[in-house]
Amino acid sequence: MKQIAILGSTGSIGRQTLAVVDAMPGQFSVVGLSAGNNVEELAKQILRHHPELVSVATAAVAANLAERLRAAGLAKLPEIQHGTSGMIAVATHPSATTLVSAAVGVVGLEATYAAVKAGKQVALSNKEVLVAAGEIVMAAARQGGIELLPVDSEHNAIHQCLRAGKHAEVKRLILTASGGPFRKTPLAEMAAATPEQALAHPNWRMGRRITIDSATLVNKGFEVIEAHWLFGMRPDQIDVVIHPQSTIHSMVEYVDGSILAQLGPTDMRMPIQYALTYPERAASNEVALDWTKLRRLDFEKVSTRRFPCLRLAREALRKMGAYPAAFNAADEVAVEAFLERRIPFSGIAEVIERVLTRTPKVKMAAIGDVLAADSEARRMAREEVERKAARTAVA
Repeated sequence: MKQIAILGSTGSIGRQTLAVVDAMPGQFSVVGLSAGNNVEELAKQILRHHPELVSVATAAVAANLAERLRAAGLAKLPEIQHGTSGMIAVATHPSATTLVSAAVGVVGLEATYAAVKAGKQVALSNKEVLVAAGEIVMAAARQGGIELLPVDSEHNAIHQCLRAGKHAEVKRLILTASGGPFRKTPLAEMAAATPEQALAHPNWRMGRRITIDSATLVNKGFEVIEAHWLFGMRPDQIDVVIHPQSTIHSMVEYVDGSILAQLGPTDMRMPIQYALTYPERAASNEVALDWTKLRRLDFEKVSTRRFPCLRLAREALRKMGAYPAAFNAADEVAVEAFLERRIPFSGIAEVIERVLTRTPKVKMAAIGDVLAADSEARRMAREEVERKAARTAVA
């Protein structure tokens, strides 16, 4: 029985991970859970899975959780920690063999890095880990002989397709993007899109930030950076195509012209189960592709005029150093400002570009350097948001 710990257990990926655990009784034991402030959902997870250790955002939230568990009649409470140290404790739990890193944002970086250094198998969903600190994290993984197993459907698909050949036989990786809700929207209307329109993803049900990132194609920029680190491919070997059906999750082209594609339903339980059971494949009655609904597979080139954030992501990867961390941090601040209606949709790309322009060229030698770059980029992004908001208000 595999013993797992989860960072971000109350988020979308965390909840679906526990759904996979429930669907495969006797194969997994949950020893650690980390969440933020969603005490109600976390309490339900604890009552069902009985982890030994849990972590929440603050001491006050920890006290609230303990009170709620006692009121529910739980005889033996798990150990409850909080903050960054609590997340690290969950990620490095001595009994855990696998960590599911699904916390949203840079908050999960230190804990995931600690798990890698502790020799844990990591099922990675948190994009920021490799976007902001790919060089550092992958160096630690290589040193410890640890393979990071991608949970994102696109990288999970590539991981599966790469099992068919050698690294030297790969010509390129092809990441697919749905194009989000604005694939065909006139550019003028797209620039003035509302949060409600941007959150209406046609294929996937995801958290608010990642849904906006899908609308801007920032998420695909993240995935280009992640693919570089995960699979050791040059940036020019990583392409992106629009595939509105989201049936082919990604493809690998080999030097002989063969292209292998991984198909599946738009259901994250499939890549989660793959990562948890790897290197074996386990039977699943929970998810399957409905071939009767598969009528066509369309592909389109990505317009960088429509999706400038993809160009900015490639620029950040090319420059390396603090730029990928700054790209991520600026996006998070800009997305929050957009959702609060402080800047227009087009302002997200503008804020990111301004922050990248202002970011100094420095080397990332340790996680502390990454966190410092992240903090400085957030400061600059907030300044750019205020400038953009002020100009928008005057106009």
